[in-house]
Amino acid sequence: MTIEITKGIRKEIIVSMQRYFEENMEEPIGNIAAEALLDFLLEELGPIVYNKAVSDVQERLQSRVMEVDIEVHEDEFQYWSKHDRKKKK
Repeated sequence: MTIEITKGIRKEIIVSMQRYFEENMEEPIGNIAAEALLDFLLEELGPIVYNKAVSDVQERLQSRVMEVDIEVHEDEFQYWSKHDRKKKK
């Protein structure tokens, strides 16, 4: 699965990468090099981050689904116990 990002986000990432290189590296990075690096990172590392996010969401949803039974559980065969309690009053 290819990770797609919008042109606007892509431009913001490239600007951020260029700033990072200016402040932390010995040489700045140009637009073409930054775009190539971004493409590499998206293809090589993007799936790792994406899969981790999907896994985290699955765990969270599974936890919520398990809680549904607790939240909406109704005991069965309660008619007579309710009926008997009403008689005692």
